[in-house]
Amino acid sequence: MKKIPQYAALLAYMVFLAFPLVWLLSTALKTPQEMANLHPTWIPDRPTLANFTDAFGEQDLVGAGLRSLIVALSSSVLTVAVSLPASYALARYQGVLKRVALGWVLVSQVFPFILIIIPLFMVLKQLDLVNTLFGLVVVHVTFTLPFALWMLQGYVRSVPRELEEAAAMDGATRVRSIISIVAPLLAPGVVATLLFSFISSWNEFLFALVVLKDPDVMTLPLTLVRFTGPEGVSRLGPLAAASLMATIPSLIFFAIIQRRLRSGLMAGAVKG
Repeated sequence: MKKIPQYAALLAYMVFLAFPLVWLLSTALKTPQEMANLHPTWIPDRPTLANFTDAFGEQDLVGAGLRSLIVALSSSVLTVAVSLPASYALARYQGVLKRVALGWVLVSQVFPFILIIIPLFMVLKQLDLVNTLFGLVVVHVTFTLPFALWMLQGYVRSVPRELEEAAAMDGATRVRSIISIVAPLLAPGVVATLLFSFISSWNEFLFALVVLKDPDVMTLPLTLVRFTGPEGVSRLGPLAAASLMATIPSLIFFAIIQRRLRSGLMAGAVKG
């Protein structure tokens, strides 16, 4: 009985989170006539899959999804590859350079990202990376890297120094101790950083809108906008169906790594 308020609060929170997805699914299964009804319904009277077929017929959702997947995976892997050794250095080494680096990372998060769009676009233009997926990957790494550094730095600090000292007493070099001891214990942090970077890149719209101009290289968020007509009128049915399918890769990615994300690999590390 004492846990009833806790479960009630958890249930209310789950309903709050599920509401947009359920409404999106309901809209994707409705006919245009039912969507125009003044009294909206949760359960469609005559469910139809026509919106899904129209969505695939009107836009290249498969190609856009593959491009988004390439960009999201590439940017997340590069973010972790750069932030992992940098976060170790920031967490373990002391000195003025560390404080300057941490201060610069913090300052970079103070300003809104919209302020760097123009200079970033000019840099990409000079490097001939405008309207390319690689250019968008560089942009995504740029705005996810500071947060990834702060996140992984906290995980590195949670690894006891005694483990590395014990490895050094056994003759292991610093590189060997990092690879064999520290890196496995950072698996939850690496997975959390990968998840954050992947979802941020998968859903990112503003930078993609600035960098990508050719429809043949547009990612999925930009392709969803193309369901809006020239007069700003959206086709809600196909748009809802396409948006629903756009959430599936993120859900699958999270479902695959959630066990690693929740696992406490640090439990009992010092005792071992």
